Amino acid sequence: MGKKAREIVEINLKELIKDLDRAYCDEWLAFYSYWYMAQAVEGKGYEDMQEFLNKIAKDELEHATELAERIIELGGLPTNIPRDWEKNANGPYPGVMKKLTDYNEIIKIVTTAEAGAIEVYNKIAQKTFGKDHDTYQLAVHIMGEEITHEEMFENLKG
Repeated sequence: MGKKAREIVEINLKELIKDLDRAYCDEWLAFYSYWYMAQAVEGKGYEDMQEFLNKIAKDELEHATELAERIIELGGLPTNIPRDWEKNANGPYPGVMKKLTDYNEIIKIVTTAEAGAIEVYNKIAQKTFGKDHDTYQLAVHIMGEEITHEEMFENLKG
């Protein structure tokens, strides 16, 4: 982030970097949870559930990448030790289903995690609105994708 950009940002950058790093850790936890479930899911129609989970896992990894880039632009470094992700995250590891065929449990895990992500990005967007345009745009972009993820899985409920 250049000199002029730092001058016009009207927000505590250390606090913002911390908020973004917590979201970054959330994304890694979500990525692994969804990726793992995609690999392990089985049962009737498992290919569709696997496809949904893999698609969302890919998006979560993309979010982690975008957040890491923004953290570095702001002069910080994202958490770099995987065992610290849960400690530094906004919430606990989303988990995985107990039965490989329990699609309702998968839906519950994903919709709960996505609802939490929507709250996180909404708070970041509110905090940065009119104060840090790039971070605001990033938060709104990611929040939009999290809203889509939540809706995708809510629509799977029987």
